[in-house]
Amino acid sequence: MESCDRRTRAYKNGKTFDQCREIAESMNSDFIKQINQKGKILWSEILDQVDHDELIYKLTLKYLRKEGYDIGNYKIPEVKKFIE
Repeated sequence: MESCDRRTRAYKNGKTFDQCREIAESMNSDFIKQINQKGKILWSEILDQVDHDELIYKLTLKYLRKEGYDIGNYKIPEVKKFIE
């Protein structure tokens, strides 16, 4: 049975999944700085900064949630700190 090898499948601009994951992780520090300065960042701002690459966008939101940020929902499309 054949299976897809995630290391060789090309996504946008010919990047592999692992390369997209590394890009998303590296961009998170910039997004965290923006959230700390402004209090929040809109999903549309993140999408613009990742150059409309859907995989990197989704991974970025995943890693922000993992770092403890509230990534919102379709009614509130913004990322902010959890209120403690």
